[in-house]
Amino acid sequence: MVAGSILLYRTLRGKTEEVKAAEHKKKLDKEQFQRELMKLIRITIPGVTSKEFLLLALHTSFLISRTMLSIKVAELDGSLVKTIVDNKPRLFLWNLVKWLALAVPATFVNSMIRYLEKKFSLALRTRLVQHLYDTYLDGETYYKIENLDSRIKNADQSLTKDVASFCDHLAHIHSQISKPILDVFLMTIQLVVLGRQSSKKAGGSAGWSGPVSITLGISTFVLTYKLLKWMAPPFGKMAAQEAALEGDLRAAHSSLITNCEEIAFYNGHENEKNFLWQSYSDLMEHVSTIYRSRIWYNMCEGFLMKYIWSTAGLMMLAVPTFTRGKLVEGNYVSNETVSERTEGFVIARSLLLSLSDACERIMSSYKDITELAGYTQRVADLITVFEDVRAGKYEKQLAATADVALMRSRGNVSDGDHICFDKVPIISPNGDVLIESLEFTLQEGQHTLVSGPNGCGKSSLFRILAGLWPVHKGNLTKPSRGNLFYIPQRCYLSHGNLRDQVIYPENSEQMAARGHTDAYLRQIMDWVDLMSIVEREDKGWDATNDWSDVLSGGEKQRLAMARLFYHRPKFAILDECTSQVSEDVEGRVYTKAKELGITLLTVTHRHTLWKYHDHLLQMDGNGGWNFGELDAKVRMSLKEEKSKIEFQLRGIPKQKERLGELCVLLGETSKVLSELQEANL
Repeated sequence: MVAGSILLYRTLRGKTEEVKAAEHKKKLDKEQFQRELMKLIRITIPGVTSKEFLLLALHTSFLISRTMLSIKVAELDGSLVKTIVDNKPRLFLWNLVKWLALAVPATFVNSMIRYLEKKFSLALRTRLVQHLYDTYLDGETYYKIENLDSRIKNADQSLTKDVASFCDHLAHIHSQISKPILDVFLMTIQLVVLGRQSSKKAGGSAGWSGPVSITLGISTFVLTYKLLKWMAPPFGKMAAQEAALEGDLRAAHSSLITNCEEIAFYNGHENEKNFLWQSYSDLMEHVSTIYRSRIWYNMCEGFLMKYIWSTAGLMMLAVPTFTRGKLVEGNYVSNETVSERTEGFVIARSLLLSLSDACERIMSSYKDITELAGYTQRVADLITVFEDVRAGKYEKQLAATADVALMRSRGNVSDGDHICFDKVPIISPNGDVLIESLEFTLQEGQHTLVSGPNGCGKSSLFRILAGLWPVHKGNLTKPSRGNLFYIPQRCYLSHGNLRDQVIYPENSEQMAARGHTDAYLRQIMDWVDLMSIVEREDKGWDATNDWSDVLSGGEKQRLAMARLFYHRPKFAILDECTSQVSEDVEGRVYTKAKELGITLLTVTHRHTLWKYHDHLLQMDGNGGWNFGELDAKVRMSLKEEKSKIEFQLRGIPKQKERLGELCVLLGETSKVLSELQEANL
């Protein structure tokens, strides 16, 4: 029966793995798992004086106490049965009182073991999350993870669910392995001692029965372990892929929430529903595969653990019991009374049951270890990618035409009091070269307009300037981050009160350290015509709200300009940041920015902003560019002339059509057509 079940299970498992990816077929790399696990342990338990180590030591002490209590309970069980057989009610009641008294610390220890396991898991998670946040939010790592590297698809999934699962499994595996190993060691010693004592009482010697029983138990344990390990599906790989599919499903829901307005405008709910359902179906198919794999594994595990081990346990009890005393004429003669024999049997049975339970947990721990290995790999990969990206090492899926050598090379970046691009290429993260070599120098006070069609490299230029994208070649001199401020078209509004929105990314303490007060903020809000917001809120600057919903598009953009005035950097990148603001307010904020000594780099389609700039960086979208002075008056006259010619050209088709009608009426069709052809009309 067992052989047939194993054969059927292996056949089913083979078919399943043929359908799944190759990663499901591979066994876990033990060396890699140990290396990754030790790295994570060093992070989560930094030293013997750490809180995590103290919790681990306290948890271990309670586990040891629980084992000692189990031995004491087994002895009391035997004493209770002995008093019943001897018909001693008073002694029975006294032993019963001791048994109940022992139950109080036993239940307390059990409760503390569960509590300390959860507490230990939370401590591990806190330490690990702190380390991950320090790396993930160091500089622009969080941005580069999503845009410059393609190894992690859903960092949010790994930072939340995977980290929590890893810490839970790591804390649980300590109880699952250390306690059973301790039980096996102490229970075995206690069984040997009990056998010696019983043999002496019986008038014989320990003989060979004790070692034979222990050998039988160890042999059963080893054979069962080997067999279950051979049959076990790759639970670690399965758990890792399940977490990845959970992340894909979560990302699909997140994308729907983020882009709900655009999807609603396009009426694209059917497409989104199909995509969500496909993500859910992939997850459910994988989970069903795991459940199917567990059917035969659990069946064989139950058969071996329950029935084979019970048989071995009965043999381990029977051999010492039948062979106690002296061997006389082929039979064992014992000096023990029935009650003493019964007491020894009950104690041995209780110890053996505890020993069996410990062995079973050790057996099942292999499955837990493989699942732990799956989460260990995902968290370790997460840390590796974070560290690589922070160090400037990226792995991105490149375009077919990308120059791999160029993408791996790095140019020179230095801080200065001006902006200088010296033969710097503008390259996207996937390897598309937008501009082969850009050269221009921008000093303080040289307000520059950046123009060009969509996709020409305007936003890419700003990302390189802000340090978000690497410089692959040439030399770049740029202001420090504190002297360069970026205002996008869509203003980001943070969590917090109204004051926090203006001073972002600073907080109230940093604001006070700079010597600024709410009166200064009121002045800034007057400059951008937003004092009405402060006045309409009941709590004024301390008002907390969902500012993304409360403020209109124009108010958000003016609030972004208020941030610019608060920080007063030397250079500011304004990327269509006043597209929803009236021209008069727009003019006032640009004038104020120049009065505050802020050098402007502006992307805009409004010709009304030309007069606030004196230089122009123009990109043609084909890799070409031009940088030079901007004469707003001359450019405005050229703009008017262009508009006039365009208007005239739009009228030519109508004039040609009317001319043809007149020719037909006058009978001069052939003559006029030949004249039009000669004039190339």
